[in-house]
Amino acid sequence: MTRFVALLSVLTLSLAACGGEDEKPAAAPPATTPTATPSATASTPAAPVTRTTTELTKALLELADLPTGFAEDKDEADEDAKPFSSSSSRCKTLVKYLNATKAPGSKASVARTFTGGQEGPYIDYGLDAMGTADEVTDLRDEYAEAVDSCAKVTLKTDGAGSTSMKVEKITAPQYGSKPFAFRLTGTSGPKRGLEYAAVVTGVDDVIISVGVLAGQGTELDPATEAAVTKARHVLKPA
Repeated sequence: MTRFVALLSVLTLSLAACGGEDEKPAAAPPATTPTATPSATASTPAAPVTRTTTELTKALLELADLPTGFAEDKDEADEDAKPFSSSSSRCKTLVKYLNATKAPGSKASVARTFTGGQEGPYIDYGLDAMGTADEVTDLRDEYAEAVDSCAKVTLKTDGAGSTSMKVEKITAPQYGSKPFAFRLTGTSGPKRGLEYAAVVTGVDDVIISVGVLAGQGTELDPATEAAVTKARHVLKPA
């Protein structure tokens, strides 16, 4: 869904290549393309919409849409990886979503991950076709409830031990339908200080997820705007 698994894989490889540095990078946020004022509402289709991966891929941001200095990471996420856990039953749903590589109930799913260098930021974009706008809203609400119910999760990285991550809701970029955003922050352990920010929003029957790992705190808004703008421009109305 927010595909932290893919970002974590890229981060691990990059840190190994640059000697294991774990500090937040100084990197410019991704540029956004011109856009009309986004709508805060989504139309509900009369019947489920069928989207193909080809259609979704065309609506997904590509390297040409990002500023100079970014590169696309083509490694596939390990769908069997489960880096997040929690001893609290209240965190069960959030842990499930964080470990997922696509949205639960998705009919078709595509994603791309980009890196701004060995020290980041690492940005992941995903589109999931849910069939109807109501399904998008329901999953978004479930995700928001999962975040509200969970105060912290544990992140385990290969060869680096476990890190306690604080979970908190943050103000979402106002693009797409009913956007929701949250942040994970390492509070103790080997990844202390590491931050991951994510937004989940919708364009009709499609969920858009944007995740930023090891950023400067300014990337999420323009990244979300660019993702929503392209999806609205390319996807046929539901």
